[in-house]
Amino acid sequence: MWLWRLLSGVNKRDGRILHLYVACNNCHTPVHVRIDVYNDLTLEYGDREQAVGYVLRKEIMDSRCFRLMHAEILFDTTRRETQRTVDGGVFVDESVYHQHVATIQK
Repeated sequence: MWLWRLLSGVNKRDGRILHLYVACNNCHTPVHVRIDVYNDLTLEYGDREQAVGYVLRKEIMDSRCFRLMHAEILFDTTRRETQRTVDGGVFVDESVYHQHVATIQK
């Protein structure tokens, strides 16, 4: 059971996993990215070398036109998301991604 949870990304009880869905501006292909907020974030420091929050910088590539999208997500010191931006793409809902996957599998 633990192996299934590890490989499937099911770990919602502790809020450790963040799922991002990004669509390319060029080909509009959605991409799913799984983030572990306890391992993938970088600690950011302020002027007095005190922790002010976390940042995630992620390069994302779709499987259709292979253009890079650059996502940056800011978090506070408790790892709650405060801001998100993406260059070369747009954030989309999970349903858009699953609709795309269902279309491909037909």
